[in-house]
Amino acid sequence: MHTDYDAIVVGSGPNGLAAAITLQQRGLAVLLLEGKDTIGGGMRTASFTLPGFLHDVCSAVHPMLAMSPFFQRLDLGRYGLECIQPSLPAVHPFDDGHAACLHRSLTATASGLDGDGTAYFRLFERLERNWPRIAGDVLAPLRLPAYPIEMARFGWVALRSSLAVADEFKSREARGLWAGMAAHSMQPLSNAATAATAMVLMLAGHLYGWPVVKGGSQCIADAMAEHFRSLGGKIETGFYVKDLRQLPSAKAVLFDITPRQLLKIAGYKLTAFYRWQLERYRYGMGVFKIDWALDDPAPFTNAACRLAGTVHLGNTIEEIAVAEQMVWDGRHPERPFVLYAQPSKLDPSRAPAGKHTAWAYCHVPRGSKKDMTEAIELQVERFAPGFRERILARHVMNTEDMEAYNPNYAGGDINGGVMDITQLFTRPALRASPYRTSAKGLYLCSSSTPPGGGVHGLCGYYAAKQALKDIFLLH
Repeated sequence: MHTDYDAIVVGSGPNGLAAAITLQQRGLAVLLLEGKDTIGGGMRTASFTLPGFLHDVCSAVHPMLAMSPFFQRLDLGRYGLECIQPSLPAVHPFDDGHAACLHRSLTATASGLDGDGTAYFRLFERLERNWPRIAGDVLAPLRLPAYPIEMARFGWVALRSSLAVADEFKSREARGLWAGMAAHSMQPLSNAATAATAMVLMLAGHLYGWPVVKGGSQCIADAMAEHFRSLGGKIETGFYVKDLRQLPSAKAVLFDITPRQLLKIAGYKLTAFYRWQLERYRYGMGVFKIDWALDDPAPFTNAACRLAGTVHLGNTIEEIAVAEQMVWDGRHPERPFVLYAQPSKLDPSRAPAGKHTAWAYCHVPRGSKKDMTEAIELQVERFAPGFRERILARHVMNTEDMEAYNPNYAGGDINGGVMDITQLFTRPALRASPYRTSAKGLYLCSSSTPPGGGVHGLCGYYAAKQALKDIFLLH
């Protein structure tokens, strides 16, 4: 292995790749190391079930990719990356066959919310209009905002619990749609700041859509890697870092890993206080995931669900709130909240002609080994009677499988740690910069740093910017 590098990035998820690109763009010599045989982290695609069926291992739908200021500055289309927008970003069905729809249009969404259109429009109209001004501060580490009044308006809603904000709506449709978005936070809906997740995802839908990637999420990683190499960067796969002393010399090392792995790899380099902080870092709920090969798409009762890229299966806000609280408390709900995606309806390359793929997961207690296949499939069948008759094959992953696939998913936590009010801005520790460790030249750039989980690359981008400033005196 060549030994002269300015910087090394460990881990090739979206943040590791973003960090490597950001450093390489400034003319540094950068080495990107990946423990697996293929790059990508949460952006891998595999043939899990039957020949010809392609399944996204983790991330499948990409509102944060479309919304991310980092990705907006990259022209990954020249490397073949193609995003496909569904007719409807997301739909939330109810037991009686009705559904609430997240449209690209704010007005269209509001008009379908059965008397809550004015309240919904009032909540989002100004935020949507001013998002270009505040996006850089919302999706960033805690700092003085460029537009404090608009950020205060955002924070006034975002820092509240999603249940508190839901009280502004009266209809089942508006409250259910909101609850499904908030449940992406992987916390009880009564927790402070869970409204932030719902707001960002709904704004993403209105402004940028919830696209899938043609050919699968692996294509994002492949396009980023091609761009990185075109700048002169080097990637080595199959290099699993267990100790800092394995690495060639470099002025800066950035880790796309969570605090638990950092302690194992470089704990002896860190101060006692910083180690104590990392040891107190909290991981959250896990996930149980299923990929299906289907003979035909899910026969949802509501026609809008058949047009959506993503369908939230949880019925009313009350039912979702109970299910998420149970998981938080260490129990398994009989009717879990299920996130269901149907990428092959948008991208026929995911399955043989006339066949389809689907992807779904539910939240489970961290480290759970319980098989949730029956519970998830019953939830899909509840809103799409006849679904199970269309299953040709399935592949399941419990929390242990998720962590084995990607050690960042500790106990099945795909967000790299709880994103609650105490870890939203200060993850993984309260410091002047969340990306700096206590050892000079060592940085964290994973989803365990702000702004947290999602395929947006911003954790890697901001960590790289910090290293450029600290070590290379480049601003």
